[in-house]
Amino acid sequence: MDERKLQQHLAKSLVVVNIGSNDYINNYLMPSTYSSSSSYNPQQYADLLINHYTSHIMEVYNLGMRKFLLAAIGPLGCMPNQLATGLAPPGKCVAYVNDMAQAFNTRLTALVDQLNSNYTEATFVYGNTYGLFTEILNNPVFYGLSVTDRGCCGIGRNRGQITCLPFSIPCFNRDQYLFWHAYHPSQAFNEIVARRAYSGGSSDCYPMNVKQMALV
Repeated sequence: MDERKLQQHLAKSLVVVNIGSNDYINNYLMPSTYSSSSSYNPQQYADLLINHYTSHIMEVYNLGMRKFLLAAIGPLGCMPNQLATGLAPPGKCVAYVNDMAQAFNTRLTALVDQLNSNYTEATFVYGNTYGLFTEILNNPVFYGLSVTDRGCCGIGRNRGQITCLPFSIPCFNRDQYLFWHAYHPSQAFNEIVARRAYSGGSSDCYPMNVKQMALV
C-alpha cells in the first residue's frame, strides 16, 4: 500500500484492547513477589494503570487507528484462582478483588468519555465485560452454562490452584463451563461476549456497539 491507502485502511480497522487483569492477578495480588500493593492503595494503583493505558492507546492512535474497543476487566474475584484462596464465603466471590476491578473500570469508562471528547475524528467504545460476566454468573442457565465456580481444566480447589497443564484431561462438557481454567473464561463465554459486543445495547458497549462503530 502507499501511504494514503495505508492510512485509510488503518482508520477503518478495529483495535480491540483487553488488558489489565494480569496487573492485578499476577502482580498486585501477589505481595510476596511484587511490592506494588505496599506502594499503592487500590485507588492509586488503578490511577497508575489508567495513566499507562492512556499513553499506550495514544501511541496506537498516532499510528493512524481511529476505532477502539476498550474492554473492562471482569470480576476477578470470581475466577477459580481467587475462589481457591478460600477468602470468599461459599457461593460468593472475593469481594475486595472485585472492588479493585471496579475501580479500574470506573476510570476506564471516564477515559472513554475523555478520549471521545478530545479526539472527535476517532471513536472509543467501552466494552462492559464486567457487567456481562456478572449477568451470566447470576443466571448461567439462561446462557446454557451450568458450572461457574471452577475451571474445566485444572488442579486443586475449584480446579484453580494449578492451571491446565500439558496432558491434563479437561472436562467433557466444556461448553457448559464459564471458566476454561484457573484464570481465563471458556470459549462458550467468549462467544457470548463477542456477540454482545458486536450487536448488544448500551449496557454492553458504550456509547455504541461494534456494528454501529463500523458504520461511523
